[in-house]
Amino acid sequence: MRPAHRVHLALAVCLGLVLSSASALAASDVEATPQAKAYRAALKAVAAGDYDAYRKTLSSATLKQMDEQTKGKSPKEVMGFVKMMTPTDVKLTSVKVDGKNATLLADAKMDGQAMKGSIALQEEGGQWKVGQPSWQPAK
Repeated sequence: MRPAHRVHLALAVCLGLVLSSASALAASDVEATPQAKAYRAALKAVAAGDYDAYRKTLSSATLKQMDEQTKGKSPKEVMGFVKMMTPTDVKLTSVKVDGKNATLLADAKMDGQAMKGSIALQEEGGQWKVGQPSWQPAK
């Protein structure tokens, strides 16, 4: 192998390592954001079936919509439905913040099927609150 080819090969390997490290770092950076922490708190409340904790994570608009849609249902019934509709194995991939609005992008699974999603968040009273999630089958 020519020395020039060796240098190019070595540079390509190094570049690959740097790019894979950068993508791993980016994912961990997303998890460190206040938006990701707010969404993780919502997921934790759902997993625990903690109705009051879950409500505290929601934006006022989402909370109003949930209240309208669940009139007459017990907190246990509501949380059972929410848990059923919440994907598993959520991996946050990016966050975009625009003032008091943010969007998290994520990969997850629902009933074993790979999903791609976006989660809207709003800043209210200095706290990030979870808005509407949107999940679609991954292609």
